[in-house]
Amino acid sequence: MNLRLVIAEKPSVAKTYATVLGAKTKKNGYYEGNGYIVSWCVGHLLGLANPSTYNEKYDKWRKEDLPIVPSAWKYVATPSTKSQLKVLVELMKRSDVSTIISGTDAGREGELIFRLVYEHAFGENSKNKKPVQRLWISSMEESAIRNGFNNLRPSAEYDSLYHAAKCRQQADWLVGMNYSRLFSIIYNANLRVGRVQTPTLAMVVERSERISNFTKEPFYVVTLNIHDNNQNIITEGEKLTDKAIANEIVSKCNGQTATIKSIKQQEKTIAPPKLYDLTTLQREANKLFGLTASKTLEIAQTLYEKKIITYPRTDSKYITEDMAHSIEGLLAASMYVLFPKQNFVSNISLIVNNSKVTDHHAILPTMQVKVLNLAMLSEDERNILTLICAKLICAVNEKHSYAETVVTVECNGELFTTKGKSIVHNGWKQVEEDLHKTLGKAKKNITSDSDDTLSANLTQGQQFTATTSLREGFTSPPKHYTEDTLLSAMETAGVGGVQEDIERKGLGTPATRASIIENLVRNELLKRDKKNLLPTEKGINLIKVLPDKVKSPLLTAEWENNLKRMERDEVTPNDFMESINNSIDEIVQTYGAAPIPENNRNLFGSERSSGNSGEVIGKCPRCNSNVYESPKAFSCEHTKTKICGFSIWKDNKLFTLQGKNITKTIVKSLLTTGKAYVEGFKSKKTGKTYNATVVLDDNKDGYTNFKLEFSK
Repeated sequence: MNLRLVIAEKPSVAKTYATVLGAKTKKNGYYEGNGYIVSWCVGHLLGLANPSTYNEKYDKWRKEDLPIVPSAWKYVATPSTKSQLKVLVELMKRSDVSTIISGTDAGREGELIFRLVYEHAFGENSKNKKPVQRLWISSMEESAIRNGFNNLRPSAEYDSLYHAAKCRQQADWLVGMNYSRLFSIIYNANLRVGRVQTPTLAMVVERSERISNFTKEPFYVVTLNIHDNNQNIITEGEKLTDKAIANEIVSKCNGQTATIKSIKQQEKTIAPPKLYDLTTLQREANKLFGLTASKTLEIAQTLYEKKIITYPRTDSKYITEDMAHSIEGLLAASMYVLFPKQNFVSNISLIVNNSKVTDHHAILPTMQVKVLNLAMLSEDERNILTLICAKLICAVNEKHSYAETVVTVECNGELFTTKGKSIVHNGWKQVEEDLHKTLGKAKKNITSDSDDTLSANLTQGQQFTATTSLREGFTSPPKHYTEDTLLSAMETAGVGGVQEDIERKGLGTPATRASIIENLVRNELLKRDKKNLLPTEKGINLIKVLPDKVKSPLLTAEWENNLKRMERDEVTPNDFMESINNSIDEIVQTYGAAPIPENNRNLFGSERSSGNSGEVIGKCPRCNSNVYESPKAFSCEHTKTKICGFSIWKDNKLFTLQGKNITKTIVKSLLTTGKAYVEGFKSKKTGKTYNATVVLDDNKDGYTNFKLEFSK
């Protein structure tokens, strides 16, 4: 019997696949039936080995051992998911399995997750490898899944995507490992340096310094009021820095005759917005609802797995031509959710552009919204779904047009101007206004075009008696980054601003930017102050001591762009890794031998040796280094150096909400066996106590941090 083995990225997705395929029999780590076996990964089941795996001397941190560049990369199993890895390997090698189908998330990291397991099972050059097909879908709807399985693609089509993913992983390891060790040794502190994280931090620090160093300057504007029968019209002169000159103009024009020198009218239009990619959705959710980028991604992923929206980890704002026929139905479904009693004109061609869709099209609602009970969703889920539905309606709508009038007034040789605006056709802005009403409290956070009409009775040459006054103000410093504006800055770091029609060279990818920000906050390099993101003292000092090449957003953005080009076979893995290795070697050679600048010697105090209990609690499940106890967490010794990132936080909600503390004994068991039996949990709802087994596991997005879950 020839069975087809399908491997999903997580258990919930595997269950959906199994239901669609008719694999109804549940077994240990997989489903089986109807000619299919469906199993799953749990995020990354394999990770890069720590340095001591290559050579024991790397257990000690010494400048003379740098740079650390493995000649052949080694991968190790994640301890907490070893059992599922064993299941997958056994299934792959079963004699009755003829074909393997990669059904991990359709993106760079999903490709890497599957390929590493496949290579672990068969070896890179094994002759016993089994043929692999790729499931590539953008929706978890049953129809989309069936269509995907009916149109499986050869795995070889995604080789370049895999190479880019593997190079990204190895580059992050090399940069984090070598730079973190180098500067930690130099400054005798636990300093975490990352390929993407550090340039992101540098942008926030640079903005904060500009604000701190900003000196406000006064300015003066002469206002000139004229009156017709209908309204008082306020015109203004140019901004001046000399108050004496401004007062002179006030005196010169007050009570004098003012003449309308010109009236210029122009009709302007604002095109409909584009559809959402993940970054734009995260930005607007932060602006409107105060949601972090990480939370928005979590919500979007949940909606995707509930089959309500399409795949969220996309950098495209368009759809392909072959999708156009389905948009009218999605529009009707979206209208049903938001505006069931209204009709809007649609132009679907506005959102179609094959050349701007790579792995995935823009985020869309699915037809499930038509039959969805919105009351079953959380408030955050409803808000995100509302944004996505409204964006589709706006994106295919008519242009917003308005008439702008510029009036120039002359008085005693001085010129003053004012502008007015009247809406000609509201177009897509009407949808936005209705959305404001739907969102309620979020309305105040959205800018809208008000109708500011100048009197139609004004004519060129018309004269009035002027009244003048002086308006004083001060120049304003730049604003602190919010997640909205930082995501935008990360997205366009390599091009200096938002430019829609050029290749973006940004920091990170839509799927990783949220975790980068979260890691900076978690590692106490950034802190949140309401909506603002501010650097901590440690973050400021870290950027102060690092060379420009290490913290340069432009260089990192160029690397990220080369990874995108690698996906298109425009850059080879060897060339990319050579550029990474050359950069690391240059930094190590230059700064490894250089003396510490006098003013930087005591920036970090004795931080490296403080905070740990000294007792080894266990081995890190990620990198096999020692885990120590600190006042706030049980952490890998390399957590603060970007080498690993593993921590079990003492205020973990899974424990604190159940009235328990994480003890050293529990952590030792978790690190040794991946599990810990805990007695005396107390239900907050019922007040009853119970016992449970706690399982150490990757979080659902496969980041380097961990979480705790109760086993069932």
